[in-house]
Amino acid sequence: MAFQTEFKFTLPKGFVDKDGVLHREGIMRLATAKDEIAPLQDYRVQANRAYLVIILLSRVIVKLGTLDHIRPDHIESLFSSDLAYLQDFYRKVNEEGSAMLPAKCPSCGHEFEVDMGGVAGES
Repeated sequence: MAFQTEFKFTLPKGFVDKDGVLHREGIMRLATAKDEIAPLQDYRVQANRAYLVIILLSRVIVKLGTLDHIRPDHIESLFSSDLAYLQDFYRKVNEEGSAMLPAKCPSCGHEFEVDMGGVAGES
């Protein structure tokens, strides 16, 4: 089995581009040490530490809908629920190396795993 470095996700709401196109499906790659260190040199992060997540996500998201180059302004334009989802997704794949979450049926107690990459877009 190959080492997985990219993970698919579905945003809860989605990014709406300047033409009104909704982008919900995306791919995030694992972060490198440089991905976590380089944003610290960015003047926006130096002026406001909270901006770190914007730069970091713009580096590790390799695809969002039809967009193949994600810029910080794309991340800035996300709905807050999508930003929160991506922060959780980032932590999950980078700390555990998987988008799978353990789950348990409240009725029968059956234990199983749910792919976090598909949870957000399903109703």
